[in-house]
Amino acid sequence: MSGYAIRDSMTMLRRDFRHSVRNLMMTVSGIMTPIVMLILFVFVFGGAMGVGIGGSYINYVAPAIVLMTVGSGSATTAVNLVMDMNEGIIDRFRTMAISRGSLLTGQLAGSVIRTMVSIALVVAVELLLGFRPSAGALAWLEAFGMILLFAVAITWMGIVFGLIGKTPGGANSLSIIFQLLLPFTSSAFVSPASMPPGLRAFVEYQPFTPAIETLRGLLLGTPIGDNAPLAIAWCIVLGTAGYLGARAAYGRSSVRA
Repeated sequence: MSGYAIRDSMTMLRRDFRHSVRNLMMTVSGIMTPIVMLILFVFVFGGAMGVGIGGSYINYVAPAIVLMTVGSGSATTAVNLVMDMNEGIIDRFRTMAISRGSLLTGQLAGSVIRTMVSIALVVAVELLLGFRPSAGALAWLEAFGMILLFAVAITWMGIVFGLIGKTPGGANSLSIIFQLLLPFTSSAFVSPASMPPGLRAFVEYQPFTPAIETLRGLLLGTPIGDNAPLAIAWCIVLGTAGYLGARAAYGRSSVRA
């Protein structure tokens, strides 16, 4: 990346931060959604859903909530971006002498930073509510790398949804795939062993389950098996698809009907 591209990307990153401050309620909502999910499933449904899990149910759920925070962050990114598209700001940037990819790069960096800050807050709440990881320093570092890789991949998909969504509602609806649909059909809240065979096969190999099981293994010492390479492979696939899709969508006309 050239010096001009880096400079322009940093400018877009600063703009993204200011945008987050101006839309503070949306930013706070992205943080509160996973925390509400945590409280709901641990203290309301945990007594029933934790049967057969073994150990503390909050320990089982907490790593999944961390990755759900990534999905929530990508939804915020998608909505912010589609609002820029509809207000004509993206068209204005196209006419300016700036690096063509700087908007996407700045958007990605800003979103990932927000997501990692949100995750830090979510983990702090989890610890206050009884989450007790057994990980050492190296395992925490590996967990951070897994979360960061997952965040980059899912954020690229959020950028695509923001570029192709015609309205904030449309972009948010697309984001439900990674915000709710895949997390709720994963091993986030119940073991796949309790599911029917057909559903279990889908649950075990969709993107969230191997990432969740890898994070559980790193933080709690549970068996990881082949989940880590599968999670990394999914991150590469989703990140590449999101990057290429975002470039293609950004290259098309942004005029709204």
